[in-house]
Amino acid sequence: MELLTDELRKQLPLLGVTEGQKDPMVICKFFTPWTGWTLYIMEFDGNDTFFGLVDSHEVELGYSSLSEIESIKGPFGLTVERDLHFEPTPLSIIRSHIERR
Repeated sequence: MELLTDELRKQLPLLGVTEGQKDPMVICKFFTPWTGWTLYIMEFDGNDTFFGLVDSHEVELGYSSLSEIESIKGPFGLTVERDLHFEPTPLSIIRSHIERR
């Protein structure tokens, strides 16, 4: 599966663009099907660096590398997947869903 399609590249704001926004939009969601790790992407530098919300052992905003994400291999050759049904969603709604778990 292609994690970052041309369509998604066009939708993602450049790094830093949403910094001052009260409630930026999350554009896409990546996850590992064999763990509880999820990454909600809000910005992209156009090359390799994402900014978004990581939901794992901790929930935090931070940077991630597309090349590193694509290199992750799980059991039986599983790889990171993109949620094909995810619709752009305000960050506040994503956070509220995480907090309710």
